Amino acid sequence: KVSPDGRVTKSAHPARFSPDDKFSRHRVTLKKRFGLLLPQILAAKAKAAAADKN
Repeated sequence: KVSPDGRVTKSAHPARFSPDDKFSRHRVTLKKRFGLLLPQILAAKAKAAAADKN
């Protein structure tokens, strides 16, 4: 991107995804451990909804 005066702008925040992400395996492991992966969250919501119906 270019600013109005023609200079190239820089992002204040680094990109969230990096192709050489060294820690993705650790993040997934922690999310599994604490039940924060999307399939685990959806399963917990479905289980809670089923319990509410009974």
